[in-house]
Amino acid sequence: MRRWLLLLLPLGFVGIALFFYQGLSRDPSQRDSALMAREFPAFSATTLGDETRRVDESLLHGQLTLVNVWGEWCPACKQEMPQLLELADHGIRLVGVNYRDTREKGTEFLQQYGNPFEVNVFDPDGALGFDLGVYGAPETFLVDEKGVIRYHHKGYISPSDVQEQILPEVEKWR
Repeated sequence: MRRWLLLLLPLGFVGIALFFYQGLSRDPSQRDSALMAREFPAFSATTLGDETRRVDESLLHGQLTLVNVWGEWCPACKQEMPQLLELADHGIRLVGVNYRDTREKGTEFLQQYGNPFEVNVFDPDGALGFDLGVYGAPETFLVDEKGVIRYHHKGYISPSDVQEQILPEVEKWR
């Protein structure tokens, strides 16, 4: 009986080690969004630029919209700003979600890097980001005119992502 117990201990350790290895070796950016083909989560928040103006999910109804979750603290958000400005120049409507930031820092960021957003939802505590399943900025969601999430881009939008992923998805849902 004691031998079995001594044999089970190393086997249990190996099993747990394999479980953790498998989980830690997966790239979380490759996971599918749980919100795909679902309505954008309900929210009510102020805008970054005007603390008296409240917006909600109806902001996303009526027009195809890219919703970009960003923060001043996020290095990749700075890198992707030229691509977002390019998308806005293509006539694509962008709404920002200023995630876990302060109004001052978010405003300074937009002054320094440009502002491609029609509206910036202010999400200082990350509540909307949590409802969206955001695990880090930047993340971008394509929302159709009915307010349904049709595409989710995790991470930085590179110049090639604009041509190979974002623009084709926009055309697909226009």
